[in-house]
Parts: sequence; structure tokens; C-alpha cells
Amino acid sequence: MSATSIHRATTGIFDDRPRQHHGDDGSTTPRAGGESMSMDAPEQEDETGGKASLEGGYEPEAVESRWQDRWVDEEVYAYEGDPERDPNTTYAIDTPPPTVSGSLHMGHLYGSTLQDFAARFQRMADGEVLFPFGYDDNGIASERLTEEELDIRHQDYERREFQELCRKVCAEYEAEFTDKMQDLGTSIDWNNTYKTIEPRVQRISQLSFLDLYEKGREYRKKAPAIWCPECETAISQVETEDDERGSHFNDIAFELASDGTDRDEFIISTTRPELIPACVSVFVHPDDDENQDLVGETATIPIFGHEVPIIADERVDMEKGSGVVMCCTFGDQNDIEWYQAHDLPLRVAIDESATMTDLAGDYEGMSTEEAREAIVEDLDDEGYLRDRWEITHAVGVHERCDTPVEYRVSKQWYVEILDHKEDYLEAGQEMDWYPEKMFTRYKHWIEGLEWDWLISRQRDSGIPFPVWYCAECDHEVMAEKADLPVDPLSDKPPVDACPECGADEFEPEEDVFDTWATSSLTPLINAGWDWDEENEEFAMANPELYPFDLRPQGHDIISFWLFHTIVKCYEHTGEVPFDATLINGHVLDENREKMSKSRGNVVAPDEVLADYPVDAVRFWAASAAVGDDFPYQEKDLRAGEKLLRKLWNASKLVDTLAPAAPEKPDDLEPIDRWLLAELDDAVAELTTQFEAYEFAKARDRLRTFFWNTFCDDYLEIAKGREENPSTQYALRTAHRTFLELWAPFLPHITEEIWQAVYAGEARDADLEDASIHTREWPEPQGYDADLEAGETAIEVISALRRYKSENQLALNADLESVAVYGPIEGFEDAIQDVMHVQDLEVLAEEPEVTTEIASIDLDYSTLGPKFGSKVGDIDAGIDSGEYDLETDDDGTATALHVADEELENDLFEIERERTYSGDGEMIETESAVVILE
Repeated sequence: MSATSIHRATTGIFDDRPRQHHGDDGSTTPRAGGESMSMDAPEQEDETGGKASLEGGYEPEAVESRWQDRWVDEEVYAYEGDPERDPNTTYAIDTPPPTVSGSLHMGHLYGSTLQDFAARFQRMADGEVLFPFGYDDNGIASERLTEEELDIRHQDYERREFQELCRKVCAEYEAEFTDKMQDLGTSIDWNNTYKTIEPRVQRISQLSFLDLYEKGREYRKKAPAIWCPECETAISQVETEDDERGSHFNDIAFELASDGTDRDEFIISTTRPELIPACVSVFVHPDDDENQDLVGETATIPIFGHEVPIIADERVDMEKGSGVVMCCTFGDQNDIEWYQAHDLPLRVAIDESATMTDLAGDYEGMSTEEAREAIVEDLDDEGYLRDRWEITHAVGVHERCDTPVEYRVSKQWYVEILDHKEDYLEAGQEMDWYPEKMFTRYKHWIEGLEWDWLISRQRDSGIPFPVWYCAECDHEVMAEKADLPVDPLSDKPPVDACPECGADEFEPEEDVFDTWATSSLTPLINAGWDWDEENEEFAMANPELYPFDLRPQGHDIISFWLFHTIVKCYEHTGEVPFDATLINGHVLDENREKMSKSRGNVVAPDEVLADYPVDAVRFWAASAAVGDDFPYQEKDLRAGEKLLRKLWNASKLVDTLAPAAPEKPDDLEPIDRWLLAELDDAVAELTTQFEAYEFAKARDRLRTFFWNTFCDDYLEIAKGREENPSTQYALRTAHRTFLELWAPFLPHITEEIWQAVYAGEARDADLEDASIHTREWPEPQGYDADLEAGETAIEVISALRRYKSENQLALNADLESVAVYGPIEGFEDAIQDVMHVQDLEVLAEEPEVTTEIASIDLDYSTLGPKFGSKVGDIDAGIDSGEYDLETDDDGTATALHVADEELENDLFEIERERTYSGDGEMIETESAVVILE
């Protein structure tokens, strides 16, 4: 495990603006910022002296900052690795190392919060949890950040000098990022962090390269590769994406140089005329009868004049353009396949920066876009351009910079994956997917793979390949495992002479690993994978972690991080690296549009957290099913704020109604037993939902039970029973359990209330032992009660309470006689006691209640055009009751006969009301009928 320990950062929180809290009265209070201080520092204390207390209203700005400091400083969430523990016995999360870009976006906030829900629940449920954190600070992303931050170009610096600049810029952003992540209140173990550029990780990355090389899973080859002209490096298939862009189709005439056919020319349609100087052949489908006469002939390339053969090949799309295509080195994957299959010559007209080469003649030095327009203009002038029209089509671009990719021949390192596609598919099937539908994306990605994994990059910042080449025979010389990490640019090879030819001069590999070649090793990095020199085998410092229990990530990097992690770990260990994967969706704006700077709809986390408590934001983060894209909506944040006030005020009320630790009575009264039985049911359901990562369902189930059943119903009942030992015990048991159940969602307020009420003397001791977040997750206690009867009794009590309120009666006013039809067996005394009912009768049969039509509402927008002047007669007939209503077997109206017309049921709506004609007043609830006399 990493020895790195990151304590509470002392930089500013998000930005220089004070944090605001929406108070009960709509007022706002700034949050204190600045350096973290000890718990007894006067500058840090709130009105309670820095101690947890239920006095006054809830002040999240002070409470949240205080607990964030203590959790980190007292290492409450630290994982103590134990290599003697049985393998895979710790719940371990393979957290995604975010790219160091300096900006925390809503995706970071949302994804990290989901991970924390899982970590906090599992820590309470199972005890041992590893929740690490990493920074992906090598590769193209860190280079571009450095160039933008310092306004420089990497080409203007020596490699080591630029690397040092990258390290410095990344370190500054990592410190800021750490502070921002800690301000989210996540239970990350800051003793277990890593950077993908640190020496330990470099060693693991280079070990991975050597292991795959020795297993024959890697090779170096000079071949066409996908190339980004902006980044000036080869990239892998996964780093490309299609982007719809405007272009032109150009019909260009090619003349025949040979005379084996009657025609003089043929037409080729292309969107890339700048590739014409790189044309090496023309292809026709063997089934294309119309163009079959061209096969075997020779064509002259317009403007440039060189001749190329015309060849038959089944890969030609006969439906596209004229059915005749040119092969240029290279325009697309087909060009590469033809080049290799037919052993065609190589003509390089575009260099590594998308600039035309000397092969392009007069167009040398132009960009590809400039050359495209110039060549089209010259083709037109010389009579070769026969037609030109605008189109929109998909263009392959580099996902990091949106630059259209090219294809260049160069020597690159590859991981062989195409021959193991079925193995990787089976590995994915062994995992549990949350949600299941995301496996389809993984499956489709594997099925669509066309390239082996290109892992070399022509960049300055990254992990070097541990390899040298013989200057005479190009033989590959690998570093020794014991020497890793190495940098061939500064370190000597492990041999004095080439094992192949005996030469004594070597060339260092200058390329670096693709960043995904390292970040795909995160399970092995966190488990301490290394080479055991003594036993000559790979081993893990913490085998109890592997395979990891959970891989959480966004759906947009399934083909990047998830797939490559499975590839690497499966090839190294023969195992799937994690048991389950949790795929989260994207955060959209309030109109369900993707957030983007160009649209001006980006919501910054620092702005959200300046206006709302962290716990309220966490409540919002639990509002959508895992895997679904969902909108940022402030109404959910406001709902979270209201819940915090509800929990705080309910806790204060419970504190006045019952002692903190009442004794359990010998026998609980029915209404109290019912509450705890309902609580058992809720605990069981919530546990199942947390285990299945159904956080939205768990949040909604808990909120409904806490707010409606406990606060609105039971607490009102308890107000008149505060001296009852049974009620005291039920109140405290439920309250403690609610705090534990809310803890994964609302960690700050639950810690504050727990420490104020239940921690006792332990609150001043070791927080790791006293924290609510290290307690055991609640389990059902086996309370037995008639849940239906209890629920109906609560409905009756609530209905009677409303009746008293509406009739301006005191809640303790006597009700002379109440009759109830509904299942309330066993709860009669509770109803009488709570609502002061002198005589309660349970009815065996439902009272005589009649259902009458209260009104018939017409759809005049349709009725008017259809019936015209008859509408008045229809209204009059309904008002006088002169109509007949047709209904089906279940009483649903199917037609209305009125004023000699028949109205279908889409033209009207019936409103019915139930009336009671007996003595007294009737009140109906969902499950009961109540009669008051």
C-alpha cells in the first residue's frame, strides 16, 4: 500500500467566496474558510464551543467543516492493511483516478458521492473498507494542462525540463483537488493515495510491460497507426470518436493510362482530395459489372501524373459514389487493409502535424484543409472536377482535442488483444453489472474492436518504456525487474553487448506509455502488486483486497478504463479484477441537456456548495437510479435542506420526550411494537437496496418512513405519552436507528447529532471508535406486530387529529363516540388513549355509504365542433339530471346519453362522491371508515 498520507489541506475552499446556507428564515450565513485548526482553537469554534450540540438551529457551515477536519485529522476512515488476512476479505473500491485538470466538475461530485454511499454502508455493514484515491497525472492531459497553464509549447523544451514543469503544475492542482474532495465529506482513506507518475506506480507499470512481453502478449511493429496531428502522437482506437462535420463530396475524373477498355476515364467520389498525391491504387468490387472493364488497367492520377494499378477487391462498397475508389496511404482503415493485403507502395503526403510534404508538390507546407481547397480549385481549372456538393458525415477525431485523426506508418508498441476478445467477453460476464444494461456497451465495444491496443505515445510526460535497442540489429533489450523504474534516456541498459549480434551501442526508447496503460492497473497498484525476487513470482502486499469488490465509473469510459483494466489484470493474474462494476450516468442541466461551456449551461460544484450544505447536495446525488443521466435541479437541493432541518428538529423533540438510554420494558405496547416492527421491515429493505447499489430507492424509502410515519405520525402520538416507558424506548430505538440509516447519505448531520446525544464520554476520546460511521449497520430486531392493523390505526389517529384541528378542538379534547370500520385489531386502546376517545366501536360491516355523481365535466374543445348548437341542450340535460350513463362491469362510464345524443367517454369525465346518511360525520382514510357521533 502507498505510504503517502494526505492530511487536511490548508488551501482555500473551492474559491474565495464565502459559503452560504439557506436558513429556515431564508437568511444566509457565510462559512468560515482558511486553514484547518484543532478542535479547541477559538477561531474554529461555533456557538457551541466546537462541540456537538443540539442547541439552537442546525448550522451546516460550521458543522460540516468541523467534521471534515476531524475525520481526516483523526484518520477515522484509514484502512490498516493486513497481508495475513484471507484473500478478498476486505471490501475494496477500485476508485477512478481523475485526470489532473484543476477543475472539479459535477461529474466528479456525483460519482464520488455514489462511491461514498457504498463505502460508508459497507464500512458499517462489514467493518473493513479500502476507499483509496489516486491522481492520473501523466500523459497527454497533464502535458496540455501544463502548456495551457504556463502558455508554452512542449516542443520548445528539453524533455526532462518539460517533465519537471508538468510535475510542478500537477502538484499544485492536486493539492487544490485534494482540498475540494475533502470538502465533499467523502470517507476516502487519505493514507492510501497514489499518483500515476510516482516511482512506485512507474515500477508497477513497467513490470506490467515486462510481464506481458515475456508472455508474448506485446509486440513492436512498423505499421499504420491512428495519429493525432494536434498532439503529434499515435493514439489507440478507444481514443477516437465520431464527430458529425460538414464537408463536400467531389466527383473527380481519373484518366486511363492503358488502352484495354473503350472508355477514357472514370469517376471517383471523395471527401479528401488532399490525399490524391498519396494515391497508390484504384479498387473495384469483383461483382461490379459496370466497372469490371477497369480491372487490370492503369490509371493516371489527375494533377500529379503518377500511374497506379486498378485492382479488384471485395471490400469496395459498390453503393458508395461511382463504385470505384482510390487507395491512399492512408485515409481510413480500408486503405490500410488494402495496403497490407496487396503489398502496395507507401506514399506519405501528410506529415505528423497534418502538413503537406514534398510529395504534394506545389501544395507542400499547406495544412490539409488549405491543400484540400487548393487542390479542388486546380482540379476544377484543369477540367477534372465534374461535380461537388455539400454533405455532413462522421469524421474520426481524437477525443481529447477534437482534431481529425490521420493514419501514419511508424514503429509502435502494441498489446495483442484481438485474439483474446472472447476471453475478455467472458471476464465481463463474470462480473455483476449495476445496472445490467451497461454490459451491452462493454460487449459491443469488444465485438467492434479492429485494432490491437497501441500503448506507445510520442510525448514528453509519461512513464518510459524500459527498453533499449541495439544500434546495429535493432534487437530489443529489456530492463531487469529489480532495476525498475528506469528511464532509458538516462539509465544504461542491463547488458554491455547485444545478446543477438554482440554490438555495444544501444538506442534508448524515447516513447512513453499511453496513460491508460498505467491507469488500467489501479487494482494492482492498490493491492501492492510487485515482483518477488526471492520466490521469482508476482505477489501482492495486500492480497485480501484482490479481486476488488467494486469498480465505480462513468459510462463514457467503459471502453477506456474498464475494458483496459480487465485486459491488463486478466493477463497478469488470470482473474477478473473486480466482482462488480457500478456505472453512473452524467449530470445534465435542468432542461436535461448535456452541460457544455459552449452552451453556457455548466453548473460549477463550487457555486452549488457555496449555496447549499454538502449533505443537501448528497441528498440530490441519490435522486437518480444508478446508470441514468439525470438533471441538476435545485428543488432537490432545497428538499435536502428541508430534510436536514426535519432531522435536526425531530432529534431535538425526541431529546425532550425520552432519556438518551431508557431501559427496555418487559412488554411493549402495541403502537410502539408496531413502530419497531415497521422499522425492522425498513431496515431489511434498505439493507437489500444498499447491497444492490439502489441508492435512489433506499433514499426515498427511508425519507418516506422517517418523514411521514415517524415524524408526522408517531412523534405526534409520542407527545402525549412521554412518560410511558414503552414509548420512550421505542422513540430512542427508532431515533438511533434512523441516524445510522441516514449516515451513508447525510454523514455530517448524523455525526453531529450522534456525538451530541449518544457518544457520551467517548466523544472526547478516539473518534474512530466513537463515530457513527464506524458503528455496525442496523439489523432487524425481530419485533412482531400486525403491520396492516398498525398502519390503519395510525391513519385513524391522523384523521381524528385533523378533525380536531379543522374544528378548532384541542388535541386533548374528548371525543364522545367513534366507530371504525377497518383492520385495527390490537390498537383500539392506542386510538382511545392518544385521541381521548371515550367510546370506541369497531364495526364488523362497512357503514351504509352511497356513491353519487357529483359532477359531469365536458370537453368543450371537442364537444363544440362536433355538436354545435346542441351543446346548450346537453348542458341543460346534465343540469336537470335528464341523462343516462352506460357503465361496464367495474362501473367505469363508457357512454353518456343526453339530449338525444350519445357522448363517448373521451368527451366527458365523471366526478363521484361518497356520502354517509347515518348519524354522525364520516371520515375516510385509505384503509378505514371513521364515524364520529
